[in-house]
Amino acid sequence: MKRLVVLAIILAAGGAGIAWVQQPAQPQELEVDKVKDNLYVLRNGGGNTAVFITEKGVVLVDTKNPGWGPRILEKIRSLTDQPVTLIINTHTHGDHNGSNEAFPPTVEFVAHENTKANMGRMPAFAGEKQAFLPKQTYKDRLSLLGGNDRVDLYYFGRGHTDGDTFIVFPFHRTVHTGDLFAAKATPLIDMNNGGSGVEYPATLGKAVAEIKDVETVIPGHSPVTDWKTFQEFAEFNKDFLAAVEAAKKAGKTADEAAAGLQLGERWKDYGMTRAKDNVTKIYSELK
Repeated sequence: MKRLVVLAIILAAGGAGIAWVQQPAQPQELEVDKVKDNLYVLRNGGGNTAVFITEKGVVLVDTKNPGWGPRILEKIRSLTDQPVTLIINTHTHGDHNGSNEAFPPTVEFVAHENTKANMGRMPAFAGEKQAFLPKQTYKDRLSLLGGNDRVDLYYFGRGHTDGDTFIVFPFHRTVHTGDLFAAKATPLIDMNNGGSGVEYPATLGKAVAEIKDVETVIPGHSPVTDWKTFQEFAEFNKDFLAAVEAAKKAGKTADEAAAGLQLGERWKDYGMTRAKDNVTKIYSELK
């Protein structure tokens, strides 16, 4: 039986947020999956890192936990001679931006405006480390580069945090969802960084409605999958919220609602580790 690691603690403004899931101890080496031509995923060491090799340089999505930067750079050198020129942080958690500081000052960091504010409160980006905060931010949508190298950034509202970015590679019909869709399981709702269980399904629903012509999905922490699986995840969260709202309307306490939660056979394969925690958070919002 694999030894479980202790849940990682991520310092956040106003308290501590818990990393996305309790999981087996990860290997200390990066593994590379080819998604499409010039688009790869680096697994292990934190959140999934996308590597997009363009004509002018490498675009990275997320930099994993602290200390993984040299290994990321080594893997990139095995794929291309191009330098890293652009890093997009999907959100504020340290398993997605923890190795920003391993990259040279010539790299441009980009994130949603709320994510920059959240990262700015992290001890990891205090003092001289502020140099590794995003310099370019956006509010609702931003397009970077052009032609076959174009990268589109979308923000649809609160969910995992209040600054989660969807990154779309249109030429490859692929989207990186960050931890808004980490895995087929109840998601982490980080209310210390603006997350919302009540708004989560609506945010996912907007992504389903507005992101077009995508077939491949890079989740925050699980293997590459397809757009249908992401659509199903959005429906799962909608059903979860509806069940919690019905329980509250029926006069049940949060503990009673969590104990009696029934989502049906359709969602039997979904991890429910965070179900009680999410019910409690949704109840606090519904007040």
